[in-house]
Amino acid sequence: MSIFRTKSIDLLKEEASIRSLRKSLTAIDIVMLGIGVIIGTGIFVLTGVAAAKYAGPGLMLSFVLAGITVAFVCLAYSELAAMIPIAGSAYTYTYTALGEFVAWLVGWNLILEYSVGASAVAGGWSAYTVGLLKSAGIEVPKALTTVPADGGLVNLPAVLITLFLTFLLVKGVKESANVNRLLVAVKLAAIFLFLFLAGPKVNVANWEPFLPYGWAGVSAGAAVIFFAYLGVDSIATAAEETCNPSRNMPFGIIGSLAVCTVLYIAVSAVMTGVVPYSQLDTAEPVSFVLRQIGYNFGSALVGTGAIAGLTTVLMVMMYAQTRAFFAMSRDGLIPAAICKVHPKYGTPHIITLIVGLGVALISGVTPIHLVAEMCSAGTLFAFIAAMIGVMVLRKTKPDVQRPFRCPALSVVATVAILFCFYIMYNLQTGTWIRFVVWSIIGIAVYFWYGRSHSKLNAVSQPNNSNTL
Repeated sequence: MSIFRTKSIDLLKEEASIRSLRKSLTAIDIVMLGIGVIIGTGIFVLTGVAAAKYAGPGLMLSFVLAGITVAFVCLAYSELAAMIPIAGSAYTYTYTALGEFVAWLVGWNLILEYSVGASAVAGGWSAYTVGLLKSAGIEVPKALTTVPADGGLVNLPAVLITLFLTFLLVKGVKESANVNRLLVAVKLAAIFLFLFLAGPKVNVANWEPFLPYGWAGVSAGAAVIFFAYLGVDSIATAAEETCNPSRNMPFGIIGSLAVCTVLYIAVSAVMTGVVPYSQLDTAEPVSFVLRQIGYNFGSALVGTGAIAGLTTVLMVMMYAQTRAFFAMSRDGLIPAAICKVHPKYGTPHIITLIVGLGVALISGVTPIHLVAEMCSAGTLFAFIAAMIGVMVLRKTKPDVQRPFRCPALSVVATVAILFCFYIMYNLQTGTWIRFVVWSIIGIAVYFWYGRSHSKLNAVSQPNNSNTL
């Protein structure tokens, strides 16, 4: 059978009804998951660098541009998530629209986004935590906070937070969502407090010149801060565990994006209005701004918010990875035994433990910065595949019920694809090399195991195994 065989939506829903995940998430839970994964290092780190080196005060327009682009992606994802409320996100959508081989490549490259990205976030969480403890007078031995390549033994804080979140994810998605709500509240409180303290100090003279690097700088700034949105596709992985997904998924995806974009614009406006953009080239711009206006507790404030923010990003990325694996195992492309659902907790506990231990190991002993940027390439590839997929499904399956329809789909999806290609074009050569090597390994694994073990390979389904 063709490696481009597709899977019908009816078959996906039938399999999900036999081996399904527990539905317990509400629309608010989805919004909170979205805020949890989008707002993290982007708002605490990238804003300053992008303003100083690329866009100046025009960073506000960069966020508008990036926000519109991601909004287009989210509109298309919302149609897919409402139409196909099955775990797996872009992998599942691609399987239905573009075929098994492309879906495998999407799923394989999502590992870069979720697992490698989660490991990098765990490392960042450790750095912020150690810094906050140090400001409180507590010194943690370098050997226990640094990977071997940098002279330490293990990055213990990164390992511990990963194992703790793994425990929560095994216990149940609702329990994890409740913790996520609490942490999202903490980081939002930190952001609003920053706006409250720094907002009155804005001097509009600092917004001149508004576009010091021209429109090219606005575009380049949008490419830089676009990485703050890379986790947005992970929201769709919760579709199978969502009550009334046809309504709650579009509301959650679009709602979380709207909240995050408004906050990004507000923070960048206040930052550049309080401090000249040229002085914001720092890894802690929010804390720097607060210190500049006399609030010396700013580092502790931002540290607390950043820790909460990175915790939610880490948890949602690990969650998304386990659900992508679950969908792939249900299709036979990876062994089903490792994705069994726990009879009590209703979660794929074995693969959750495997993912958690893997992330803990990588973050504990590996200098993640060497490979973390690969997650950007994997995510953008998934975005492009999903955008093409939603347009293909409009043509090949026009009669399927669509509780939510993306308006002006051809324009929306095309603009999203072009912008994703633009960002991929600007990735470093080393990133491209690692991305290609990883993809080649994935192709080898597919032809060695996935193709022959695929359930569509075992059963003849003439109505569900089309070649596009």
